[in-house]
Amino acid sequence: MSPTTDQPDTPRHQRLTRFPTPGTQNSLWMWTSFRNPLSVMFNFAIIYLARYSPSLRVKNWLFRLIGVAIGDGVSWGLESTPDVFWPELISIGSNTIIGYDATILCHEFLQDECRIGEVTIGERTMIGAGSVILPGVCIGDDVQVGANSVVTKDLPDGSFAAGVPAKILSNRG
Repeated sequence: MSPTTDQPDTPRHQRLTRFPTPGTQNSLWMWTSFRNPLSVMFNFAIIYLARYSPSLRVKNWLFRLIGVAIGDGVSWGLESTPDVFWPELISIGSNTIIGYDATILCHEFLQDECRIGEVTIGERTMIGAGSVILPGVCIGDDVQVGANSVVTKDLPDGSFAAGVPAKILSNRG
């Protein structure tokens, strides 16, 4: 399955591809109908190795191996994690920092559906430690996301956002 992305000006929820789940169980019980289990196991093993590698070159190489589009000079903090199910939907611009224990999700398993969407992070952007980026989010260039934030909406170039959910606190753009 390969989800489609609408215009970047549309809200995040409208850019997500939805897959309804039949029956009475939640969508996480149905994950094997969305993704090949061997592919997810491979992604998990690569992500596990990369999360603890002290080498930024090795991290970038491993994450590229599972399909993450990574620009030059991207730095991943220890234990930072791209999506294990759809890592190929992540794109990160050059010289961006993904902080310690940050998570980039391209999926949401809900009660009645699974939703997936691309995540785009611009150049020279900093994602603070412990932050979570939700599927379908576009983060611009020169953006700063405060530690432990949950990014639920797009962030324009030059903005600083923090909180749960993350709110734009200033914009230098």
